[in-house]
Amino acid sequence: MRPAPSDLEPVSRTAPADGTARAGRSLPRVAAALVLVLLLLVIARLPWAGDLGMHAATVQRLRHSLLDPGNPLVDADTPSPYYSPWTLVLGVLARLTGLSVFVVLRIGALVGLGLLVTGVLRYVRTLSSHRAAPALALLCLLLLWGPLLFAWSGFLGLNSLALTVSYPSVFALGLGFHFWAWLTRAVRGTAAWGTWVALGVLWALILLCHQFTGVVASLGAAAAVLAARPARAVLPRLGAALASGLLVLWLWPYYDFFALFSAGADLEAIHRPLYEHLAARFGLVLLGVVALACRARRDRRDPLVLFFVLGVLVFAAGGLTGHYSWGRALPAALIPAQLAAALETVSAGRRAVRAGWACVLGAALAVGAWTQAGTLGYVVPRDRLPAAVAAKYRTPWAGYQWITRAGVRYGDVVMARTFPARQIPAYGPYTVAPGYPDVFLPDADRRAAAVTRYFGGSAAQRRGIVREYGVRWVVGPESLAGPGLRKVTAGPGGQVLYRVVP
Repeated sequence: MRPAPSDLEPVSRTAPADGTARAGRSLPRVAAALVLVLLLLVIARLPWAGDLGMHAATVQRLRHSLLDPGNPLVDADTPSPYYSPWTLVLGVLARLTGLSVFVVLRIGALVGLGLLVTGVLRYVRTLSSHRAAPALALLCLLLLWGPLLFAWSGFLGLNSLALTVSYPSVFALGLGFHFWAWLTRAVRGTAAWGTWVALGVLWALILLCHQFTGVVASLGAAAAVLAARPARAVLPRLGAALASGLLVLWLWPYYDFFALFSAGADLEAIHRPLYEHLAARFGLVLLGVVALACRARRDRRDPLVLFFVLGVLVFAAGGLTGHYSWGRALPAALIPAQLAAALETVSAGRRAVRAGWACVLGAALAVGAWTQAGTLGYVVPRDRLPAAVAAKYRTPWAGYQWITRAGVRYGDVVMARTFPARQIPAYGPYTVAPGYPDVFLPDADRRAAAVTRYFGGSAAQRRGIVREYGVRWVVGPESLAGPGLRKVTAGPGGQVLYRVVP
């Protein structure tokens, strides 16, 4: 007997909807899983660019001396903000296991990536119970940027994360997401005093591991507290958290954290590019700004809205006053906007509205993914990539392991210009001048001037500089050959390693 049309009607209405809903939940998870697999393969390759040499050098010094490592880049007994709790753990691991620094950094990258992913999941769960929300949020954090490729530590674009995944900034940001999740639950409930003290210690650890990410974490924490409108009984506990965090910062033995507040002037020039090409680099995030406006209409004290406003205020203040290092607070505006775009897609009003959000966000994520498609080149040989993707690939730095094979040893001083000076200390030697700004090195300018004089001065000037800084090796062009130098080997790009001789 043929069933009546009314008997078929519920099936025809619900089955496609259920299937569509399941597909909508599964697609972000599958896409996020593929992106994570890509990042795991990148960790195996560990492409060299940016500050990797600094972090490798820091672990090198700690593996040789945990109590008095000295300056990580030059032969000087000065503190360094790079000696953080996280690099100390990595230094201990390298010391106990005998593993190479770069293997230890890969292990650190795995831990940092794991903390980041689980932290995003926990924090998003405080904002939405939708099953697809964490995966979609992760995709937005990695892909919702702009049509102009941008990479900087502390910024979570896919290409940026691929290059910085072993940096302390990723570890600190992972801790930051866990911190926000834990704090959100604490201010909403009646957490014990011990919980608040632990939150303060966690806040201090984030600041010590990566100071700029610590600022972002602090702004997110302020937003969480303001949004929760905690009862008066919670305020003393907040004070205890703040006091415990400040105590940890004050007791940290490797550098004076509070001295960094007077060192910002040395960092302004290198951070000025953060205020350039904003629309091209971050234009897709405007979709998240629209989502934040929708959230603000529903609740003016929404935590993501407050987080975004605080981030924009700090970033704008830095640009208006010339404190360009404050631009490192920009993730405090980007992260809430990216998360808001993901959450609006899964929770906005009627099904048609959510479908519209899904279409627009999907297109934006596709643009962001295409912009960062060159990241595939870190795990797939360039000649096997489609030509359009290969054109987006940026070749990593080659490294300077070739000088250690030629006889340069741990602790030797090498004369080199800025670019090689960013990599050479990763293998154990020192350079005359640091390849990166060093706020605790009092003679940094004098050392930089000595390098300039050496490569542009007379033989007599070179002999004086060699004696003053104990230089044993020189990395420079073929044209540098002359008295006092003996060619040992040649490296990539026409560079030559010279031994200093009497």
